[in-house]
Amino acid sequence: MTIGIIVAMRKELDLLLHLLSNTSETVIDGFTFFQGTIGKNPVVAMQCGIGKVNAAMGALTLINNFAPQRVINTGVAGGADKSVSVMDIVAARQVSYHDVWCGPESPWGQVQGLPLHYDASPDLLAMVPNRNDIKVGLTCSGDQFIDSMEKVQSIKAKFPEALAVDMESAAIAQVCYVRKVGFMSLRVISDSPGASKDNTQQYLDFWSEAPQHTFEVLKQMIQQINPE
Repeated sequence: MTIGIIVAMRKELDLLLHLLSNTSETVIDGFTFFQGTIGKNPVVAMQCGIGKVNAAMGALTLINNFAPQRVINTGVAGGADKSVSVMDIVAARQVSYHDVWCGPESPWGQVQGLPLHYDASPDLLAMVPNRNDIKVGLTCSGDQFIDSMEKVQSIKAKFPEALAVDMESAAIAQVCYVRKVGFMSLRVISDSPGASKDNTQQYLDFWSEAPQHTFEVLKQMIQQINPE
């Protein structure tokens, strides 16, 4: 089974590429794809760039050219709930947009004619390890860096169950939904507004403190997937 893995930033990609064996590179439409293996499964990894448009373009280019059976979006996210801490991992059971409003005929967050929530592929969700530092729930996406409690509270007012916020997951999920490809978002919490340290500084410090083992969860999950 071919697994597509998408990250937004080069720092995330550098952590991810350590997981791959037998790596080769292909450039298509300005995106660099790294083909390799994790366990017995072929993997295609890419950096899409930050934000929803980049994420959607990257996901569609990946699907059109490599036909993965599953796509996993990984990297970092901001915490949106007291139950998650920096260095925790959020496995999204569902993802939604927090910044979409199509008018009174649709609920906040829903692109008209599409789901409000995009569900994770059940087989991927079932492989998430049962650990105290891994939380399963809702991740919300929007084209904003969430750097204050006021912004978190605005999102939580509409999505009280949200655990994490990012800028790409829902856009990738939407492409996967339309193209009928299983999807999941697996994100490490890099900062959390309202914690003791300024959250922008948390985010900057995270990159010097981030342990490689946070991405090992992804490796463990892919190694469980039946390659057929």
